[in-house]
Amino acid sequence: MKHAEDVAAWNDFVSIYAPVIFRVACRHGFQNADAENLIQEVLLAISRALPRWLQREDRGSFRAWLLKIARNEAIDMLTRRATRPIGKDGLEAERLLAEVPDPRRDLSSQFDLEYEQAVFQWAAAQVRDSVSDSTWQSFCLTHVEGLSVDMAAKQLNMRTGTVYVARGRVMNRIQELVKQFEDKR
Repeated sequence: MKHAEDVAAWNDFVSIYAPVIFRVACRHGFQNADAENLIQEVLLAISRALPRWLQREDRGSFRAWLLKIARNEAIDMLTRRATRPIGKDGLEAERLLAEVPDPRRDLSSQFDLEYEQAVFQWAAAQVRDSVSDSTWQSFCLTHVEGLSVDMAAKQLNMRTGTVYVARGRVMNRIQELVKQFEDKR
């Protein structure tokens, strides 16, 4: 049973984190093929570190470990070219380099944001498959597209109270799924 849970955690991890790594890499100038390569490198780094993790008695959850390793490995790989020595061109070049912000800090927040968006999209897709079209549209029109409840109710030919209830149910279910996913980490 534990093995099946680990396989499920790995599959969830790959389905959520691979697109995150890809988008962040592309945003930092990687071509599609290089971004795909980065994903493979991160997955390889995780597989190499797995035996050490399994030997630890204080290892915690598999999902949390996967996310931590992937995030750190991807940030290291993405910043590797930004931190390579580029030679000295005198004191002026050193001063300019000292003023450049640490790209790892920016990457870290980008990874966090991308990860949160990916988990939300994963949860929303699951909820979408389990609610009626009108319930989903109530949520999308008000929370995603920003329409007022009155406007959404008119567009959907529903009562405003029904729109409030429908969008609330969808949002609550998405929040529950995100929390369940995060609690497994």
